[in-house]
Amino acid sequence: MSTRRSRLLGGGTALLAGAAMILGAAAQAQAKPLSAIDWLSRSVSAIPPGPPARPQTGQGSIDTSILGATGLDAVGLLPAKVTGLPRNLWQASHSADLARLLQAEPEHLLPALQELLYRLVLTEADPPGDAGAAGGFLLARVDRLLDYGALDQAQALLQQTGIRQPQLFRRWFDVELLLGQEQSACKAMNSTPEIAPTLPARIFCLARTGDWGAADIALTAGNALGVIPQEDSAVLTRFLDTASSDEHLKPLPPPSRPSPLLWRMMEAVGQPIPTNTLPLAFAYSDLRPNIGWKTQVAAAERLARNDAIPPNQLIGIYMKGKPSASGDPWDRVAAVQKLDAAVRAKDSAAVSRALPPAWTAMEKAGLAMPFATLFGAKLAAMHLSGKPGELAFRIGLLSPAAETIAGNRIATNPDESFLIGLARGRVDGLTPPNPMGQAIAAAFAPGADPGADLDALLGQQKIGEAILRAIARISDGASGDLRGVTAGLALLRKAGLDKAARQTALQLMLLSKAG
Repeated sequence: MSTRRSRLLGGGTALLAGAAMILGAAAQAQAKPLSAIDWLSRSVSAIPPGPPARPQTGQGSIDTSILGATGLDAVGLLPAKVTGLPRNLWQASHSADLARLLQAEPEHLLPALQELLYRLVLTEADPPGDAGAAGGFLLARVDRLLDYGALDQAQALLQQTGIRQPQLFRRWFDVELLLGQEQSACKAMNSTPEIAPTLPARIFCLARTGDWGAADIALTAGNALGVIPQEDSAVLTRFLDTASSDEHLKPLPPPSRPSPLLWRMMEAVGQPIPTNTLPLAFAYSDLRPNIGWKTQVAAAERLARNDAIPPNQLIGIYMKGKPSASGDPWDRVAAVQKLDAAVRAKDSAAVSRALPPAWTAMEKAGLAMPFATLFGAKLAAMHLSGKPGELAFRIGLLSPAAETIAGNRIATNPDESFLIGLARGRVDGLTPPNPMGQAIAAAFAPGADPGADLDALLGQQKIGEAILRAIARISDGASGDLRGVTAGLALLRKAGLDKAARQTALQLMLLSKAG
């Protein structure tokens, strides 16, 4: 035991009373058993919420608002009129069915389907008919955002709730840790300790906000009572023991399954854990300005593949410096930098030379969509000729300006005619170039049938449920039975999501990973 800890243990009744309060909160959490839930654990939604925290005022408090019994599941960031989705999106479905469908969506989606899923998760809509006070469907939506590494969206969605329940705070606390904003979460936890997800989190926050004495006593008492897991205790002990010299300490064994809290403390004690083998949400922490450029590039690319960060953030990181080495990812960064310089200079000849290698590098890395979003319209405006012009046209069809670019293009072959028709949503009389094209054309035919099961869901007003099933059907069909592509696209069109269907169809035709 350090001299500092020995001195603190004799520090008086006030700190002992504080420790008793902390341990009482921990015992309550164990009874739930909320404190045992690990990062992104799917069992969280099945656990009843703890008692609501008392509203607080002043520095470090959580800004709370009173929501009705079903208010949590109705929370969203985007009004229905903005997303184009109806307010009764979820109302006719059961919460458990929706949560299960969300969890079952593929880890990697076509970008158009990923964007559609984000719209579904973030839209303001009436809650499922069986929604209760627990907010189980909201938790499922937040967890799906975390699965995809969309921390900014998850943070904003959680903040809409007032974060008055321990389950909501658990997620918000982890998000704040990964965003490097734990100070605000710790202030909130210290002012409302009953919502602390675990005793280690409470101890961490006491130390993080300067109350090292209470943190030290709580750790010692928690260890004596056996309420702190051994792995957590070892890291907490090192985190609090500022009296020992680093060179005399043996490295701690890496945690078997690090939570954001353990990950953050390992970083604080000088043993950072690489994020490349951790859940995608951890990659966000590598975007901080104090992280090395190569690590930032790797993290930004992981997140951009899931549309978790905007394309301009990825390219902004690419532009931070001049690559001093070759190989991955520097060859890719250099190729994009060269193209960007040529586009800015409006040098058509230089763009024609730089475009093919830059596109090949980005497509091979699974980053075609961020590339197309940023460069598609700019390339189309340059009216390149020959093969670079054909490539620029196809890239433009993957961009938000696809319909405009298609309208300005005179097809040079039947394949381009079909793609132009898809961008406009009219493929009658056009010849599909391959089996994928045939499956897509069937979905865009007048009166296309999504199938009895999907059609029945629309008839029952289970609109969101039908869309979730269509997303899965298209994803499965793209790598197997193409009838799933036809059914899913037909459902999207019948549900009024024609633009999403067209974008998905173009990506199925143009992205090599989809074919």
